Amino acid sequence: MEPEQQLRNLRDFLLVYNRMTEICFNRCASNLNYRSLTMEEEHCLENCAGKLIRSNHRLMNSYVSLMPAIVQRRVADFESKAVEMTQTSNPEISSSIAVGTASETTDRSEEVITATEQITSLKDSRNQDSSPATSH
Repeated sequence: MEPEQQLRNLRDFLLVYNRMTEICFNRCASNLNYRSLTMEEEHCLENCAGKLIRSNHRLMNSYVSLMPAIVQRRVADFESKAVEMTQTSNPEISSSIAVGTASETTDRSEEVITATEQITSLKDSRNQDSSPATSH
């Protein structure tokens, strides 16, 4: 993976993670007088984060399933406009440009899915780390 793409993936992951943290904190943290979370707050945060992650997964699955049809339609539109604009232009050139755009879009959706999976694994690891501490 290219360094630019890795940096973009990290940035996207951090944006999603920070937004989720902000939403759940505002919704669940009700008492800032203590360092530790109450059981109520902890339960609320787990539900909030879980709901956001599940919602994000559903959106990404829909996005990934719809994306090929959208890309095909865009390619067809692009090719027809290219043919209309210049009857003398080579349609293979228009097609290769459109296919390049389609593969970039598909790469972007895979990056978003990767970021979502990273959030899920981070949440799972936090749950595993915190479970022995809360059982005492």
